[in-house]
Amino acid sequence: MSQHTHTALSVNLNKVALVRNTRHLGIPSVTRAATLCLEAGAAGITVHPRPDERHIRAGDVHDLAALLKAWPDREFNIEGNPFHNLMDFVREVRPHQVTFVPDSEGQFTSDHGWTFPQDAERSKPLIAEAKALGARVSLFMDTVPEAMAVAKAVGADRVELYTETYASAYGSPKQAEVLAAFKATAEAALAAGLGINAGHDLNRNNLHTFLATVPGVQEVSIGHALIADALEMGYTETVRAYNACMPQA
Repeated sequence: MSQHTHTALSVNLNKVALVRNTRHLGIPSVTRAATLCLEAGAAGITVHPRPDERHIRAGDVHDLAALLKAWPDREFNIEGNPFHNLMDFVREVRPHQVTFVPDSEGQFTSDHGWTFPQDAERSKPLIAEAKALGARVSLFMDTVPEAMAVAKAVGADRVELYTETYASAYGSPKQAEVLAAFKATAEAALAAGLGINAGHDLNRNNLHTFLATVPGVQEVSIGHALIADALEMGYTETVRAYNACMPQA
């Protein structure tokens, strides 16, 4: 796979739902946000419906699944812990992609990947079930090159590299060292036959450098920074700006 794989942008809409949930007016609309992002060129929509429904609610998942049917060339990605509520959504709406994330129920935000081989055996049957339901399965992972072969062995199609460590190091003396770890992990994933996604704290400033250095990234899911930018620029210009950050093949 070439260094400059075409990278798809999936917009995470959790923060739109979070703002909406502070009142009982139904605004801002999650489905309207999705429509505007798709119209602007987003390749997909991502949500993480947590058990406490602090942002995305069950109804949002179903509404977005219905909306995406009108966009057959775009993808719906649902994130979550398969040992909590995630698999119910996978069974009900059959998303294109499901991203397994090892969060605790009350966790503030995703902050670590799966640990292999410890999580391997219990993950296997749920990965198999999700794939049988037609979903591509991606596992949220840290930069541990030796874990990539295990992720492949348990049945994953892709890994999503947790990029907060890169975002924190961006522009600092540690940037090169941290990027090297992502590059090594991506190379190990590619060698194992895995596809590669990435996400967490990526933004317009750090995205291009990451994608130009880390090989084979097929998708980035971006929420917090993108929605923050959209407050100033609007959804349309923001999505176009993020797509413009993608290295050209």
